[in-house]
Amino acid sequence: MRSHKAKGKGQKAKFRTHGDGETRGQGDIVKRDLLEEIKRGKVLVADGAMGTMLMERGLKPGEPPESFNLTNTSALEEIARLYLEAGADLIQTNTFGASSLKLSSYALDDRTEEINRNAVQAVKKIVGAQAYIYGSCGPTGKILKPYGDVEPDDVYQSFEQQMKVLVSAGVDAICIETMIDLNEAQLAIKAAKNVSADIPIMATMTFDATPKGFYTIMGVDIETAVRGLEDEGADIIGSNCGNGIENMVRIAQEFRKQTQRALIVQSNAGIPEMKEGTAVYPETPAFMAEKAQELLTIGVSIIGGCCGTTPAYISALKNVVNAYRR
Repeated sequence: MRSHKAKGKGQKAKFRTHGDGETRGQGDIVKRDLLEEIKRGKVLVADGAMGTMLMERGLKPGEPPESFNLTNTSALEEIARLYLEAGADLIQTNTFGASSLKLSSYALDDRTEEINRNAVQAVKKIVGAQAYIYGSCGPTGKILKPYGDVEPDDVYQSFEQQMKVLVSAGVDAICIETMIDLNEAQLAIKAAKNVSADIPIMATMTFDATPKGFYTIMGVDIETAVRGLEDEGADIIGSNCGNGIENMVRIAQEFRKQTQRALIVQSNAGIPEMKEGTAVYPETPAFMAEKAQELLTIGVSIIGGCCGTTPAYISALKNVVNAYRR
């Protein structure tokens, strides 16, 4: 995976002030730092799926989504604009698989810097200071030793290379997401902290429901995930992907039992069903928004969407968050 409305909606956009006191943009409302806003009790809305939106714009099966960063940045700009207009407070870069290790699967690792920088620039061109831009960092696709054949230092270096570009290009936060291996997630957090001591770090893991509770594919339960993500220094923790909104409410409840740290939840639009060769997500924006009210009562600080969600879902979530604020 905000209180502004996008330009063209007849309302003034909000802008934020960085820690050095510089105010970006012009307007009568100044955005506080992301973590400061959350500390003050503000609930923020993140954007929705990137892959779903790219497939609607011609991404082919088996093609890396990050290839658009080299060939079709106008699509990235359009997606950012649509999520901004839907009311998103945080908008992602198309860099989920843009670590050099992941890009090596497509012989694109030599273009890691270009791919990451183009993604940030595309979002900044549209968003400016109207919303927070977060750099998306997903798994490398490699399995760490001793279960796999990749050294932890190689994974660390891959994340660090990516995050150096994202931070230098101007993202406001890093989101380490869809992690199933706690060790890999911790390496990514460590890389982000070493690149920037100040940038907010969000970290989410993906869980499956089992008879014994929620676990990642690698066997990490929620309590272990919370301790590991906190200990490594993530500012905001939670879950994304793999579940519809009802399971995500249960996951959020378990997180809240284990921590008082700020939580982020980005739900799929249900579990997809294949119909005529196309993945169809069963949950509607209205259904997700209705159930998301429970996330608010739990105390989730950032609510957004993952696979299958579109600007329509984010708009529905925004309405719920706005109503809750009142």
